[in-house]
Amino acid sequence: MHNQALSKAIQKRRPINFGLLLAVLLSAPVLHAQINQLPAELEGIGVEEKLGNKVNLDLEFTGTNGYPVPLRSFFKEGKPVVLNLVYYRCPMLCNLVLNAQTKVMRELAWTAGKEFDVVTISIDPTEGFDLAKAKRKWHLETYERPEAATGWHFMVDYQGNAKRLADQIGFNYRWDAKTEQYAHAATIMMLTPDGRVSRYLYGLKYSARDMRLALTEASEGRLGTVGDKLLLLCFHYDANAKSYVPFARNVMRAGGLLTIVIVGLILMMLWRRDRTRSLPAGVLANGVATVK
Repeated sequence: MHNQALSKAIQKRRPINFGLLLAVLLSAPVLHAQINQLPAELEGIGVEEKLGNKVNLDLEFTGTNGYPVPLRSFFKEGKPVVLNLVYYRCPMLCNLVLNAQTKVMRELAWTAGKEFDVVTISIDPTEGFDLAKAKRKWHLETYERPEAATGWHFMVDYQGNAKRLADQIGFNYRWDAKTEQYAHAATIMMLTPDGRVSRYLYGLKYSARDMRLALTEASEGRLGTVGDKLLLLCFHYDANAKSYVPFARNVMRAGGLLTIVIVGLILMMLWRRDRTRSLPAGVLANGVATVK
């Protein structure tokens, strides 16, 4: 009896969320390195990074008003674009990705719609623009920045263009009939103002520093403070750590440059002091005689 009850319980358990499982594997580099082979359901799923690849900005998608609009409408001069491919009926993973993205965006001093734009597109061709409209309303309310109403765009597929875009950025996903879910990775992409892939950020939690540096990098120096640009000289994105980490060579170069500047300033101060002392009495360092 006990074995029968256990067997029934196993049969009734919920299907595995393969998208969430893949996200865990991708966001845990050490664990991922120890696994020689992914489950069959996850083979071919993940991200094939295509840094520098330019996406087709003429691809059209259906907006929240029900009309198709070309992707280039959301790419403006000087503004990087945060792109994420999700689907709105996703039971778990997509919500976690969008929530994590919204959270880190709230931590930034920059605002979607001002310094950068966000484009969220459904990979499910059966979803209508009403779902995109509902998601947009929810996340804009959670974001709590009115300017984002013109800068965070939610859309659905149009004539299979979501799959074409996914192929161009290396975002590999597949419909799993057993679980009735899309298996996909937890990833957001940074694109340059002219539509080139600049950076991938992985996992279900993003640091404000990584987001800031990725946006600065994608903007090609148009966005970010002098400090952010200096950080990019000393940090580089580590695919294994899935984060920006110190780049030893550049840190040493920056440290050497700083040392030279400090030594130069000290020598200049000493030279000016010695020059002032060597001047004849009654003459200032600028050559003007004093009046007694």
